[in-house]
Amino acid sequence: MSRALAGARRIVVKVGSSLVTNEGRGVDAEAIGNWCRQLAALAAEGREVVMVSSGAIAEGMKRLGWSARPKELHELQAAAAVGQMGLAQMYESKLREHGMGSAQVLLTHADLADRERYLNARSTLLTLLQHRVLPVINENDTVVNDEIKFGDNDTLGALVANLIEADALVILTDQKGLYSADPRRDPNAQFIAEAVAGTPELEQMAGGAGSSLGRGGMITKILAAKRAAGSGANTVIAWGREPDVLLRLAAGEAIGTALLASLPKLTARKQWMVDHLQLRGAVSVDAGAVLKLQAEGKSLLPIGVMEVQGEFHRGDVIAVRDPEGRELARGLSNYSSAEARLIARKPSAEIGRVLGYAAEPELIHRDNLVLR
Repeated sequence: MSRALAGARRIVVKVGSSLVTNEGRGVDAEAIGNWCRQLAALAAEGREVVMVSSGAIAEGMKRLGWSARPKELHELQAAAAVGQMGLAQMYESKLREHGMGSAQVLLTHADLADRERYLNARSTLLTLLQHRVLPVINENDTVVNDEIKFGDNDTLGALVANLIEADALVILTDQKGLYSADPRRDPNAQFIAEAVAGTPELEQMAGGAGSSLGRGGMITKILAAKRAAGSGANTVIAWGREPDVLLRLAAGEAIGTALLASLPKLTARKQWMVDHLQLRGAVSVDAGAVLKLQAEGKSLLPIGVMEVQGEFHRGDVIAVRDPEGRELARGLSNYSSAEARLIARKPSAEIGRVLGYAAEPELIHRDNLVLR
């Protein structure tokens, strides 16, 4: 039995170009149908699942009649634009067959590097999951050049796992998993069934570029697992055409290579919050809010805020101080300092009237708040 997906409630699944497009022959309806069937079954069990899918450029190449991946940026972007249509359509139709709604979400690294856009993307994805809609995520290749030239969707999968605080990342590939050396060249290569993500030796084992269709390779998957482990998510690298691979992994079967996070999810997130050096500001709260936060584990509502200190933006990490000025928590603010000053001491129902809109009912949601 594998520990990698044991008890995982929220799972990100990433599939590569060669799998999605059957080595460039076009979107593989049968393969996508199989994955969608499994994803729907996991959702029926009460799990939350997100798909990160490559394949737009490869599908666009097929539709445009190109046999080799182009090198010119404008041609890559054109292929991505054409291919994304077929990719989204296929996922939508296959998920609908199993009673699942779907949504296309195109992201860039800039969306996840900017804290305000990070929170917006997070809120959108979590809302989709609440409504039992499965997000199908891809890089927005039509407008981003650095991702097409240097990036990969393994990294995007890890960033999405961090974004939504996933319990596990499953990277489906055309390889069985990680070996100690290239098994095509070294007959003594040993299969790695389980290891700790981020171990330096793993990066030495992995290497080489990806296929002619994709831009990754095993090294990008190792680095993605390391990144996912930073928020406490375990990673599994497995062959995408293994029968019922997702269902069997979720049942605890040991398939592929499991790369385990060294810290549990809550501990990893707490450590990131506590160690965050760029505090942008602070809010002082009343005794009632202190009780709600410490004793009841509630979110911080605007009505409990007495004073706002410093200048910060939505998504910045801020300190929460008690009436005596002692820091009792820190977290990601849903509102800027200017907005926080306007809604302080007001009930959440008044946010829309005061600001003209209401992003969230909380100033800091409990999922984004860590007590000191």
